[in-house]
Amino acid sequence: MIDLRTSAGTSALPRELTHQVHVGKVAVGGGAPVSVQSMCTTKTTDPVSTLAQIGELAQLGCEIVRVAIPHADALDGFAETCAGSPIPVVADIHFDHKLAIEAARRGASGLRINPGNIGSFDRVDAVIDAAGEAGIPIRIGVNAGSLDKDIDARDDLTQPQKLVQSAVSFVRHFEERGFSDIVLSAKVHDVPSTILTNRELSRVLPHVPLHLGVTEAGTVRQGTVKNVSALSVLLSEGIGDTMRLSLTAPPQEEVPVAWELLQSLGMRRRTPELVSCPTCGRCQVNLIEIANEVERRLQTVSAPISVAVMGCVVNGPGEARGADIGVACGRGTGLLIAGGETLRKVPEERIVDELFEEIHERFE
Repeated sequence: MIDLRTSAGTSALPRELTHQVHVGKVAVGGGAPVSVQSMCTTKTTDPVSTLAQIGELAQLGCEIVRVAIPHADALDGFAETCAGSPIPVVADIHFDHKLAIEAARRGASGLRINPGNIGSFDRVDAVIDAAGEAGIPIRIGVNAGSLDKDIDARDDLTQPQKLVQSAVSFVRHFEERGFSDIVLSAKVHDVPSTILTNRELSRVLPHVPLHLGVTEAGTVRQGTVKNVSALSVLLSEGIGDTMRLSLTAPPQEEVPVAWELLQSLGMRRRTPELVSCPTCGRCQVNLIEIANEVERRLQTVSAPISVAVMGCVVNGPGEARGADIGVACGRGTGLLIAGGETLRKVPEERIVDELFEEIHERFE
């Protein structure tokens, strides 16, 4: 994986300096790999459906999952979900502190609350005590839409400043209570504010792990662009310990995008990477069709390899040799290349089949 420290120095990245907490068996902070999260869309009162969705998310690479507990009727289903889940389950609680207390007792691997809407600090303190007794962390989730009322009313503060002040005040309160197993998120729907807010939180609270994400980012296309635009900047600066790429879409859409982001930054790799050129007038094969078919078949390959599909002689041979395996195409043909060595020339109609014969033989 790529080390994102600058060549000018070897100082620690911000994420290496945060206090490490554990959500179940998943380490967050203290230099642990940036973990991928999502949230169930099923009703928590239906543990069968919830566990089925969690299973799908886990298969895609989700490492921590959050479920909503909107009312007490969901607690039994939540307990069953925690008992059967293959990955840690975090209880998402708003308004009713008693739900958070009970979730901690029923198997939650962590709690997510916004102290600004839980009520008085007496209620927040009761949640802190319950988490401490259960030995689980709390994510303090501050959102632009539910800020501390006094801070939100101030006209002299920008949106990022309001988020930071709210977050800092809550963290200080938790720490004064002797509770340090905290993860912090401060989410807003626009990219510049997300970047500015998390940069400042990393500066003023360097010991607190940060959960990154753009909230209310939109549907798959817009939401992906907004999340990647913000998080790629922060992650490349060493900021952020865990993340959820929120989309108005099934949660199964979120997890692959998160992994593609981590892989693109060279931080983690879980699945194959496809390197393919955009094509131009020099291309003499149907490269778009070939690349799409390669991408489709790569979904069944688990090895974290790089696969190049290149369309002409300009960059094709070099890019293919730089990948673990690939093809550099010419006039109706392609050169199969693996480990930097040319294997053979194959006709266009056999390129994909023979490429995958080599992938299965060499990497699976």
